[in-house]
Amino acid sequence: MLDLRTEFGPDITTGLMLLDWPQWLGRLQAVADRPFARAVDIKRLRPLPPVQPVGQLFCAGANYHRHLAEIAFRTARRNPEDRRPDHVLREQARQVVDKHSRSGKPFIFSMPPSTVSGARDDVVLWGPGVHHDWELELVAVIGRPAWNVPVADALDYVAGYTISNDISTRDVMMREDIALTDFMMTKGRPGFFPTGPYLVPREFVNDYRKLRLTLRVNGETMQDEQVEDIIYGVEELVSHASHLTELRPGDLILTGSPGGNASQYGDRWLRPGDVIEGEISGLGTLRNVCVSEPR
Repeated sequence: MLDLRTEFGPDITTGLMLLDWPQWLGRLQAVADRPFARAVDIKRLRPLPPVQPVGQLFCAGANYHRHLAEIAFRTARRNPEDRRPDHVLREQARQVVDKHSRSGKPFIFSMPPSTVSGARDDVVLWGPGVHHDWELELVAVIGRPAWNVPVADALDYVAGYTISNDISTRDVMMREDIALTDFMMTKGRPGFFPTGPYLVPREFVNDYRKLRLTLRVNGETMQDEQVEDIIYGVEELVSHASHLTELRPGDLILTGSPGGNASQYGDRWLRPGDVIEGEISGLGTLRNVCVSEPR
């Protein structure tokens, strides 16, 4: 790691760079091409989220084929009055995935920037709720203002990629009083989106669909999938979000998570002391320790 304050001044941030990303990308490349002697091992640092300050946070839900099929199957299986065999319910789940894929409408919601933490920060398992889950995700970082962007041009608005782990408290997800999903209660706690450690420019990722997501809990692999299982890719997500609201440099678009959540492993929810390691090929590794809520 190189301290860029020695190159560009004490007030430089990635947020400022993203405001004029093409120019800054060239300047960063020029620095990287030179030999430098004052590099610091990242293991000696506490990496903050790679976008400073963090912009708007947009999350794509139910956006991997296998993951959505799992959700649809488990939802049907929980109904005690539905006595159909598993193979029938799995075929029904496949039809749910096909219908969503054909709709042309990704499912996107937003979270506050206060939920974002660093790639090696502890994850506080905040209550209420105790069924804390993981969701490793590829993140697209916006590098240009975007409004009503067509799918064909959408990647031109992506500065680069990073990693995030969407921590979700499943047992408070549904509001029984109004029969609606409460995403703020489920995902909106401080630090529930550890992110980073790097912002990798888009030019260094030949095909994001070939990247592999792997998440381990205490060394046991829980998620292992290529991005190509995604339903709506980065292009579709950026375009769709830009038709809903204005995207700005520094905004983060989390592209969804593959299958392999806690409920798939016999409701193996996160506990204090668990170590979560999430990596995406070529983008680095998150490593976060789960800790109890302070009293």
